[in-house]
Amino acid sequence: MSMQAPSSVILIRPRRFRPNPETAVDNTFQTIAPTADPDEVARRARDEVTAVADALEAAGVTVHLFDDDDPTRPDSVFPNNWLSTHADGSVAVYPLFAPSRRGERRTDVLDLLRERYDVQRVVDYSSLEDDGLFLEGTGAMVLDHDRRVAYVSLSHRADPEALQRFCGDFGYEPVVFEAVDEHGIAIYHTNVMMCVASRFALVGLDRIRDHARRREVAARLADGGRAVIPLSAPQIRDFAANALEVQGRSGPLLAMSQRAHRSLSSAQLATIEESCQVLSLPLPTVELAGGSMRCMIAGVHLEPRRDAEVYAGVSTSSRTMLSS
Repeated sequence: MSMQAPSSVILIRPRRFRPNPETAVDNTFQTIAPTADPDEVARRARDEVTAVADALEAAGVTVHLFDDDDPTRPDSVFPNNWLSTHADGSVAVYPLFAPSRRGERRTDVLDLLRERYDVQRVVDYSSLEDDGLFLEGTGAMVLDHDRRVAYVSLSHRADPEALQRFCGDFGYEPVVFEAVDEHGIAIYHTNVMMCVASRFALVGLDRIRDHARRREVAARLADGGRAVIPLSAPQIRDFAANALEVQGRSGPLLAMSQRAHRSLSSAQLATIEESCQVLSLPLPTVELAGGSMRCMIAGVHLEPRRDAEVYAGVSTSSRTMLSS
């Protein structure tokens, strides 16, 4: 089984989701809807997260679903920006660019990981915020866990110094480039333009400014026989790259939004379906905040603890639900 596709995930069901004006400064994928009823927007986002959890669970993925009851955290639905886990038992906690997001880091999530999985160390980079250095987890980095490569598009959310610290501590090779959207604006997170799965990669190659670097990135992605599926600017805008391969009961699944799924051509889908089933769900509300399915999922790449038959008095099952 590839290390790339986790069989367990963490989701956060938000209480007061809304597109965050503070993050809209450099997130051109975000849509502010000032006339929308805030209560209705929050309810719809909550329902969308619930539907994702239900679908993943039905497919055999272990889902740890946390409820967020704090109304001051509009982006808590995106835990992959502050947390990543690794097969060697390591957990990383990341520095976030927007001050309004820093309260999303939760000790109860880390406590669950320690209780249920073999966690050897937690490396906390959040103090880098004091020096103005940011690295927003697997939003800023697209990690090839199998080949130990970190693909990074430089932005306010991905500082080179913070990246070097992570790569040195975790044993990844950084592959860094500059990527822009169709208007020439830096892409805020690498995971909106690139998805690395076990047997294929979805990537907006023409978003990479330098032509030579573009060819180098394509060659690295193809290493080991992985199929490279180029995405157009409209497909990137429809979140076609913001997907995650997970391991289900019957094999690998590519989790993505319905909007992303519909943007793919029949030839692109045929390549994906050679190794993965596509699992797509509508996420129109969550996508208002400039992220989609990949941003919602923090993959758990850790080994389960042998003694973790019971957590907090609840029998081990495919879903764990905890509140903040």
